[in-house]
Amino acid sequence: MNYRIITDSASSLFTLEGVDLKSVPLKIMADEKEYTDIPELKVDEMVEELLTFKGKTSTSCPNVYDWLSAYEGADLIFAVTITSNLSGSYSAAMQAAKEYTKDHPERRVHVVDSLSAGPEMILLLEKLGDLVRSNAAFEEILSEIEAYKKHTHLLFTLQSLSNLARNGRVSPAVAKIAGVLGIRVVGKASDQGTLEPLHKCRGEKKALTTILEEMQAHGYNGGKVEILHCQNDDSADILSHLIKQSYPGADIGIRPCTALCAYYAEKGGMLVGFEDGIE
Repeated sequence: MNYRIITDSASSLFTLEGVDLKSVPLKIMADEKEYTDIPELKVDEMVEELLTFKGKTSTSCPNVYDWLSAYEGADLIFAVTITSNLSGSYSAAMQAAKEYTKDHPERRVHVVDSLSAGPEMILLLEKLGDLVRSNAAFEEILSEIEAYKKHTHLLFTLQSLSNLARNGRVSPAVAKIAGVLGIRVVGKASDQGTLEPLHKCRGEKKALTTILEEMQAHGYNGGKVEILHCQNDDSADILSHLIKQSYPGADIGIRPCTALCAYYAEKGGMLVGFEDGIE
């Protein structure tokens, strides 16, 4: 029986070495123009276009049919979605799982609500990849991934929250804070999968040191880190260097955001997923 791992594109991950991975795209709409979150999309061009766009923008999650199409042909499936508190992707994936297993009773589907997005989803997907490659049994993988999820976290630093506010992800009052010159908001994905601002930092350097301090406060002690950035590779490199100063053996990955994460992070934004070391 074959395994397949599926993610919606909020993970910003399209391939996973040695594993059958499929990505189900979300979309960004700007009036009549639509950006589909697939590898071929020129994300930097999208970001620049949206910076000067004056109309209404919104996002759209995969529907049940999209998820069913991704499930088709696989026997044992693990799906990872963006937090159910910010998107209908998890609900659609669950409904598709019910339909798929009803039509194929011998097949199994487990949907993981990441309660997060971006780099924390990458950590979950990479863990699933390790487990699948180890030829672990379905029930063992299910148990391991749900346990691992309790020890992963998401932090973010953003210089603009306008798209998050426009789509109801944060309050307009919070978004105005980031509009003040030089102010960056540092926040986290809460245990309920909502976005929770934590600090208002003046300047990039202060925001990056605050990120590391928050990582340590959440139990980080040198484990895996995934950094996603939106046109901000310099700051991603600086954060990586700061982490390695304290934890030389840290396993750190740096990637650019794909469309959905870039839309919400906006230019200069950064998302940080990490493992804690809590037993």
